[in-house]
Amino acid sequence: MTATSSAVGAPVLVIGGGISGLTAALEASEAGHEVYLVERNTYLGGRVVQMNKYFPKMCPPTCGVEIFLKRLRTTERVHLLTDSEVAAVSGNPGAFTVTVKTRPRGVNANCTNCGACVAVCPRERPDAYNYGLSKTKAIHLPFGAAYPPRYAIDFAHCDGKSCAKCVAACQYAAIDLDEKERTKTLTVGAIVVATGWKPYDAKKLEHLAYGQAKNVVTNVEFERLVAADGPTGGKILRPSDGQPPKSVAFVHCAGSRDELHLPHCSAVCCMASFKQARYVLDQLPEAKVAHFYIDRRAPGRLEDFLQALEAEPRATLTKGKVAKITEDASGGLILEAEDTLLGKKLGFTADLAVLAVGLVPESATANFPSSWPAEPTGFLGASPGVFPAGCAKRPGDVATAARDGAAAALKAAFCGKVR
Repeated sequence: MTATSSAVGAPVLVIGGGISGLTAALEASEAGHEVYLVERNTYLGGRVVQMNKYFPKMCPPTCGVEIFLKRLRTTERVHLLTDSEVAAVSGNPGAFTVTVKTRPRGVNANCTNCGACVAVCPRERPDAYNYGLSKTKAIHLPFGAAYPPRYAIDFAHCDGKSCAKCVAACQYAAIDLDEKERTKTLTVGAIVVATGWKPYDAKKLEHLAYGQAKNVVTNVEFERLVAADGPTGGKILRPSDGQPPKSVAFVHCAGSRDELHLPHCSAVCCMASFKQARYVLDQLPEAKVAHFYIDRRAPGRLEDFLQALEAEPRATLTKGKVAKITEDASGGLILEAEDTLLGKKLGFTADLAVLAVGLVPESATANFPSSWPAEPTGFLGASPGVFPAGCAKRPGDVATAARDGAAAALKAAFCGKVR
């Protein structure tokens, strides 16, 4: 398929359906452009929909995401391509040629989310939405409020036509086990790159015992552990024994600001850890929390959130890095740290440790042209007709991602018109 130009100019391609990508797509469409929104996942919303709450208001992200989806449902100018990735880009501003490959979803728009297919599916898969902390059937709804609102098949864990129990169970002819990969060719005038981020691989931080000690989790995993639709139904429980922890240690900058791992500050990790400490204090009245940090970064209006945590008698904040985490026979954790203000080493025990792993831009491993300038960290700079937004551009919070998306849409809309 080849895209056609709109009345105001050539179509705009937006790569990534998270907050910055959704913002860019909707703003460009409301400026009169046809927009092709390409998202690798089976659903929109990016990492934000995996979060439990935003800081500082501590409200669920589904509220904000639903506003985007409502706008998306009422426009005909945004053409959504989920389960899709950009395979190749060529050309110049005003006339880029883009090849998009779409994987088979196995479930079409006839799906009513009745769940009959799930009831008969014999195969399970790790649930990526919960970072592998739980399992779903091979045919699954990514999460309750997923958009597009229909099931998907993970063909890597599906027996295909040799099983076909889901096909027999579906009354609406919604399942197609023969669906093949499709390729589309688009011609667009400008490209917004909003490919988002992924958490740093904590297994590379061997001194912090992730993957070795059961009760060491990452900040993104902890966010799912406290979510009502998460693997524990929102209860904060130790992975080792399913018991609520009496003490939780938050290890800031786990891999960030470290020349051996991520040299950059990931911008949101401090506030994410402070927010997660609030989860513990509010849910577990007897529990204590401890933070180990390099610097405490709570800019602007977020300072009040930090000060409230500092005033909490069950919370301690220590300036110093954690050098090592070891596990005792009962699954408890021993943290060796340095208090840089007092100039001494500390020993601290905890029932659970949460590693604030940093943000790695997905653009660092994407199949983008080498002419698109990138920093050593993988974050993209602008190039003619190509505008990065959100965490493809730099680490930032949700509000920053939305502003970036709007700015990128404006630049894309006027690409080639303003000198």
